[in-house]
Amino acid sequence: MEVGLFTFGDVGTDPVSGAKVDAQTRLTNLMEEIELADQVGLDVFGLGEHHRPNYAISTPSVTLAGAARTTKNIKLSSAVSVLSSDDPVRVFQQFATLDNLTQGRAELMVGRGSFIESFPLFGYDLNDYNELFDEKLQMLLEINAGEKLRWKGGQFTQKVNNLGIYPRPVHGKLPIWIAAGGTPDSMMRAGVLGQPLALAIIGGEPRRFKPLADLYRRAAEQAGNSDRARVSLNVHGFVGRDRKAAADLFYPAQKQVMDQIGRERGWGPQSRAQFDAAMGPEGAMFVGSPAEITDKILGLREDLGFDRVAIQMAIGILPHAEMLKAIELLGTEVAPALRKAG
Repeated sequence: MEVGLFTFGDVGTDPVSGAKVDAQTRLTNLMEEIELADQVGLDVFGLGEHHRPNYAISTPSVTLAGAARTTKNIKLSSAVSVLSSDDPVRVFQQFATLDNLTQGRAELMVGRGSFIESFPLFGYDLNDYNELFDEKLQMLLEINAGEKLRWKGGQFTQKVNNLGIYPRPVHGKLPIWIAAGGTPDSMMRAGVLGQPLALAIIGGEPRRFKPLADLYRRAAEQAGNSDRARVSLNVHGFVGRDRKAAADLFYPAQKQVMDQIGRERGWGPQSRAQFDAAMGPEGAMFVGSPAEITDKILGLREDLGFDRVAIQMAIGILPHAEMLKAIELLGTEVAPALRKAG
């Protein structure tokens, strides 16, 4: 099983200490976090694209390139690139360039995005939310398939008449994951296309996603893509020396972020009781000691059948030193235990 991390590069104010973290500080710390993740043997580090004042990362490819020369083995991925409001040619070129800088360690995770700022920013209509992604994904996959692109164009993409797209990835093609939040159509799309699926679970009971994971694999099998079907479980969590220490550190920052999103989307503030309940075996919060995190992941794997787990530990503003400790625990204790289990 592969084990990794992802983050959006949060900036703002630490809810406990009151310390302020700006974009320069966050990005500097992030380079150290990615380098440590590589050193302790984690498999992948992903960065999400956002265009909001509380996130430092608007261009995952550029940020990941900053870590390219100080890492040796870890895969570097977007998590996600908002393909709907971008140009598939440029997205491919950026990550193919990163792939060459890292001797073949780049991955691309694409999705429709959980926020909407990029659509008006780049001149797109939110009414075309689904159609934009469908058309641009098809174009991106065609670009990935071969050096020369023949693309008739469409409502949202340009016509390309047998032109080369460069540079090419080190191993011929980029791994392109499709990120989804849990709709049946998204599961079927990824399966039919034969692309690996990143399943985001940030609420509810993870085991309830089993029918969706099964639907993805069934769609892949029916399309003749069973050998290419892979699932990544992408979750919120934090690793500490013990359960209470991990929860006490992670909860204030996580609450601050989720409450802000809740105010925008119409749900109430999170309580500590709700948070603690979500830390249980059936909850969506992967917070605890290395042994507890390991047991929870393994307990879900039989039902969901995932090949990779990626944890978003850097949610909100957390002390950098504590984040480094958590990364070390994940890499030196959780990941080896998961790999040993098979």
